[in-house]
Amino acid sequence: MRYSELVDVYDKLQKTDKRLAKIKIVADLIRKTPIESLKATLLLLTGRVYPAWDDKKIGVASRLIIKAIGIATGESLATVEDRWKKTGDLGSATAELLKKRKQYTLGKSHLEVEKVFSNLRKLGDLEGGGSIELKIRLISELLASAEPEEAKYIVRTVLEDLRVGAAEGVLRDAIGWAFYSDELGLSYDPEKNAIVLPDNNRNGYTAKIKELEKAYSITNDYVEIAQMLAEKGSLSGFSIKPGKPVQVMLFQKAKDIQDAFKIVGVPAALEYKYDGFRVQIHREGDSIKLFTRRLEDVTEQFPDIVKHVREHVKGRSFILDSEAVGFLPRGNTYLPFQSISQRIKRKHDIKKMSEEFPVEVNVFDVLYYEKSLLDTPFVKRRRILTDIVPPIPRKILPSRIMVTEDENDAKRFYNEALDMGNEGIMAKSLNSIYQPGRRVGFGVKVKPVMESLDLVIVGAEWGEGKRARLLTSYRLACRDGNDFLDIGKVSTGLKELEDEGTSFKEMTKLLKPLIIDEKGKEVSINPKIVIEVHYEEIQESKNYSSGFALRFPRFVRLRPDRGPKDIDNIKNIRDLFQRQKKRQ
Repeated sequence: MRYSELVDVYDKLQKTDKRLAKIKIVADLIRKTPIESLKATLLLLTGRVYPAWDDKKIGVASRLIIKAIGIATGESLATVEDRWKKTGDLGSATAELLKKRKQYTLGKSHLEVEKVFSNLRKLGDLEGGGSIELKIRLISELLASAEPEEAKYIVRTVLEDLRVGAAEGVLRDAIGWAFYSDELGLSYDPEKNAIVLPDNNRNGYTAKIKELEKAYSITNDYVEIAQMLAEKGSLSGFSIKPGKPVQVMLFQKAKDIQDAFKIVGVPAALEYKYDGFRVQIHREGDSIKLFTRRLEDVTEQFPDIVKHVREHVKGRSFILDSEAVGFLPRGNTYLPFQSISQRIKRKHDIKKMSEEFPVEVNVFDVLYYEKSLLDTPFVKRRRILTDIVPPIPRKILPSRIMVTEDENDAKRFYNEALDMGNEGIMAKSLNSIYQPGRRVGFGVKVKPVMESLDLVIVGAEWGEGKRARLLTSYRLACRDGNDFLDIGKVSTGLKELEDEGTSFKEMTKLLKPLIIDEKGKEVSINPKIVIEVHYEEIQESKNYSSGFALRFPRFVRLRPDRGPKDIDNIKNIRDLFQRQKKRQ
């Protein structure tokens, strides 16, 4: 398949802000793409060459790309940089330079999707001596063979900044449209920008989308789903397997223990809600891998956990769901998440960090043990868990659990959990299945009334005086589907000095590479950094797109274990606001 056909799709997606129109454009692309080109095409469509669950990155800096552009265009590095400054986009700068290219390649052939995909994949695999020169050669080879518009998107893809609006939800619905529209009789009315369904067959379409979501919760890869539908025509046969991360099951919040029992039923299983980070443990033979709730591979950062699993957990093919909690080497108290959060991103001094900030792995579920257990009732999964995970305190052990229908017993257990430094407790239905990626009534959290919120940073302001070069006020947003709604700003709770806690300097380092627009002192931020925030109350407000504002918000901690999909949504904000009004 010619790369120019994919570039035409990029251009069409950029020219519309209508979601349904984007879905139709991508669906048409899926329909006409040959099966052998589908994987490469859809990955490139999303601006990647590796699946979303894969930690591999292209990993090429802009300075290196500038050298490749210079070779392909025959221009000096200074000229390339000057054009970049004027356009504000290195991809557009490359396209402009190629239009007036000094030397044209004779007998140039059309660029194929597979060639672009192959060269870009090699970039992420190259390491060691001579790799920089080879990377420059691979990029310049593509650019020299590309038309100007093709080169623009190649550069953006290398920079992992495609910006065409082919988000995950668009790809999901486009796959549904491409493979199910004939069956359901779907069509698109461009004038009304609406899906047309015969006989109001919305239930059928919704059911197909749910089927796609279920497959995605297992595979974390819509490209793989599209490939299977193209090859087999159905999604039957998908199953979890060790080595590939699974979306974790999520839990809604209960008002109190009585409300928890009402939601999950009695008797219920109560567990400590640990203040750590979620770790999904995979073993297949000698291979052990660890993933966060964001599906990031953190195996190298936690050799201590790998050692505990290898030495103590029975079996050679399993997937465990657990919480890693920091603790004081002396004493019996758990430490807050912030004390171990720095280990998640650590690439150096890993052994030293594991000694200074040890973790205890509390295993609370098993998703796979020689076969998938997703549809096995929780009470049976728990029995398997306790058979294979021995209680080795301060290393690895089953989570603390209590089964009861008595509210007084539950309250005592809840207070005990808080006294131990935990966030609260979980209440789970004994007969529930494990449903990846969904907040369902199979389990709930019970925490103190003073809620904290997980929000994403979408903007910031440059400071003044001694903070002039620091981003010091952060605009926060909650989630509404795939959109983000402003809910206030926070600047208190951060520290001036790095050894006192999370500092303005540390936040600036995290946020500066994510700046996507700048007007005066205000900058817009690519929503990637999630933080936990405390507040005094939630107020109605016309100043923010959410319709709410946080009164006296205060930064609590960074949440590197969570991504934009994991933040609090607008429904939860509304529920908290209503509960707050009832207490007043």
